[in-house]
Amino acid sequence: MRTTGDVWVVHGAEELFARAGHLFVGTTELACAANDLYTWVATQPRHVPPELHPRSMRKLYRPGVLLQPSSTQHLRTVAARGTAVRISQDDINETIILDDRAVILAGAGHGADRNYSVITQPDTIAGVRSLFEAAWRASTELAVCDAQLAELRTLAPRILELLGAGHKDETAARNLGLSLRTYRRRVADVMRALGATSRFQAGVRARELGVL
Repeated sequence: MRTTGDVWVVHGAEELFARAGHLFVGTTELACAANDLYTWVATQPRHVPPELHPRSMRKLYRPGVLLQPSSTQHLRTVAARGTAVRISQDDINETIILDDRAVILAGAGHGADRNYSVITQPDTIAGVRSLFEAAWRASTELAVCDAQLAELRTLAPRILELLGAGHKDETAARNLGLSLRTYRRRVADVMRALGATSRFQAGVRARELGVL
């Protein structure tokens, strides 16, 4: 762990929990933004009594999580239990906000290779919260995005497999029983949902999310 004033930098999610898990205890409002379900999987304290869980929880994700059936079902369950879940079409900073006491920012990388910054400086917390609130207001309810992506969720794995195999668009479209125009539109939809700017990047992102 590296410490500079009101900022701690820790390496890996397990160290984050070990060093900053106490910050979750007694939190009233927790706000979370993430590209997938795995960014913060190890950050929740394992032995916090239910009465000390946050009374208000909001979670903001990118559309790619809804291309994976089990991730989609998980978010439905979380929402049914009272957590507000929304989907952002824009890039988001992977963040946890704990009341006005602390923010946790995820760095680049994945899993054990990722660094996390824990910040307790009030002005920085206010700035991060402002960014989160703007993203939240511009986002869409989970149920709406879930319905919009239902058909694409079925097609996405096969589309990505065909892309990965290097099939020409005409061949891939025939394999799926789609017109060439529809196939290309669906490829664009998948790339948009994954936040990818190329077909190669879409494949990489899909594997990270477990779509492939």
